[in-house]
Amino acid sequence: MPTNEPALIINAPVLVPSVKHQTILAAFDALPSGHAALLINDHDPKPLLYQLEAEYPGIFSVHYEESGPTRHAIRVTKN
Repeated sequence: MPTNEPALIINAPVLVPSVKHQTILAAFDALPSGHAALLINDHDPKPLLYQLEAEYPGIFSVHYEESGPTRHAIRVTKN
């Protein structure tokens, strides 16, 4: 059952750069419907969010909980 708490927290800066987007997108894809992941990053991940929308159009909603300058926290919910 979905809750207000994220089902997953992704700390992007610790991921290997060569597979970072692939790893994060796979984690989002694995979320059950109605659940959210909290993406923590050291910069605004707009390119990743554009990629998410391109690969999964209309499936996810995005809400910035914290927006910089050195930390960004984005809740990504699978609709």
